Amino acid sequence: MKKLSLFSLMLLALWSCDSNKPSADIYQAALDSTRLAQPQISNEVVHDILQQIPSPLEISVLLKETGTRYNQSMLNNPKGVSKYNTSYQKAINLGIYGTDLGYTNIYEQNQDAIFYLNSIKQLADELSIGQFFDFGTIKRLATNSSNLDSLLYLTTKNFNNINGYLQEQNRSNLSILILTGGWLEALHITAQVAQTNPDNQILIERIGEQKMILDNIMLLLSFYSESNANMAQYMQMFQPLAEAYEKVQIINTYAEPTFEEVNGMLVVKDNSTSEVKITAENLKEISATTQAIRNKIIN
Repeated sequence: MKKLSLFSLMLLALWSCDSNKPSADIYQAALDSTRLAQPQISNEVVHDILQQIPSPLEISVLLKETGTRYNQSMLNNPKGVSKYNTSYQKAINLGIYGTDLGYTNIYEQNQDAIFYLNSIKQLADELSIGQFFDFGTIKRLATNSSNLDSLLYLTTKNFNNINGYLQEQNRSNLSILILTGGWLEALHITAQVAQTNPDNQILIERIGEQKMILDNIMLLLSFYSESNANMAQYMQMFQPLAEAYEKVQIINTYAEPTFEEVNGMLVVKDNSTSEVKITAENLKEISATTQAIRNKIIN
């Protein structure tokens, strides 16, 4: 299946019907509190890290293909959106809800999807980023699986616009939190399923692979933590998970790339491989730590 970026599903979530935009004055004080004085991380850096993160869509498809049944209880309650008061809480839970929406979409749980659509749209509007979406076009593309390439292009473009806007507003730290929330929820769902399917090596290895992604997320959080107490708090919150992942080994074996013909074109084939070594104890610790962090964020 075509791999979509993490934000493809988060942005796809904003296909709901038009509604009245909140007044800019209502949220101005909260938005001002997230502005930073220091240099921002470039769009290129954020984009490179985004490409390394498995999407909620990819994770959800993997779970469905293993025969795992839909389980709404694993998701964040969309009715709890009103308890997220600060822009930091709104941003990271926007990412979480985006992953939950991707999960409901794959399992064709339309009623649940509507609840998540409404919650995501509310948070996006409150963060003053809802204006970047063409809801009609995204809905049309998302309802036809043959349009995944077009959807990927549109949603990637939209996120680049959002990230650029947040950078102009000196709020690019919110981009990082949206990214982090979506990744955390995908890890949470996968870990919950893997705990009840201890023989599914594909899921377990996918969890182990997140060690490299977490390294990048911690790097991004560290960039802001010295000058922003809220970002420092999130970095501290994720530190136990980083320590749990230190026990996971990823062994990379390099092999010379080769050329092969694909659809009449010569492309480079990467022959390098990687081996993930993660024990049952590692998995249990990662799952428990992920659950503890997520509980702090969503409650």
